[in-house]
Amino acid sequence: MERNGKLPKIYLTAVFLVLYAPIFYLIFYSFNSGGTMSHFESFTWEHYAAVFEDKRLIIIVLNTVVVALLSALISTAIGVMGAITIHYMKNKAMRNAMLSMNSILMVSPDVIIGASFLILFTLVGIKLGFASVLLSHIAFSIPIVVIMVLPKLQEMSPTLIDAALDLGATRKEIMSRVILPFIKPGIFAGFFLALTYSLDDFAVTFFVTGNGFSTLSVEIYSMARTGVTLTINALSGLIFVITAGLILGYYFLTNRPKTPARGLKR
Repeated sequence: MERNGKLPKIYLTAVFLVLYAPIFYLIFYSFNSGGTMSHFESFTWEHYAAVFEDKRLIIIVLNTVVVALLSALISTAIGVMGAITIHYMKNKAMRNAMLSMNSILMVSPDVIIGASFLILFTLVGIKLGFASVLLSHIAFSIPIVVIMVLPKLQEMSPTLIDAALDLGATRKEIMSRVILPFIKPGIFAGFFLALTYSLDDFAVTFFVTGNGFSTLSVEIYSMARTGVTLTINALSGLIFVITAGLILGYYFLTNRPKTPARGLKR
């Protein structure tokens, strides 16, 4: 029994080592004054200073964050309405067809989606740049939000809406006071997942970005093609630390013990 109990721990440890060892290796050499990843000479901050001195790189980081936030917000709003519409469709065949179409977008290769958007924007006449990247990110994020919201809608009992109707609630009040509060966890999960997908996306963005506009993933790829420099290590290290800090902060905020409310004095 003891041996069987240790096997899952050993397996998880091995998985985490495989996942995190390359990241820590990359961060370790971001402090190397030698300029290569073959031999560590001495500790330095010069590669991190180079990241902050590169104004173009800072603009690209801001572009990436703005696109991610806007696409996540817009796709969440559209995805929530889409999930509600699909859930309350009376025609079962139509509902299944919509779910299938949503799932196809989830499993389609990013290269095909990116090439399709490139052809579409070229035909329509949309200039490649901020608008094309934003529209593409909204489009591939909507199915993600739908998938995250639908399970919460399926968990909701129909009697909640019936009770609200019996109490004289309007459709608007049912939406704002019954449905949306109940599916709030799914909405937040869809938003953060859409935000993550947008920040990480490379394949689709590579097809639809134009001259004068770039995102972080595309820029790192372009930098790596000319030769891996330790500036990339420093930039990747900063992104990893910031992301880890946000996740840990969110974890501690959501899991902190709630202090009991004090009684009111008479």
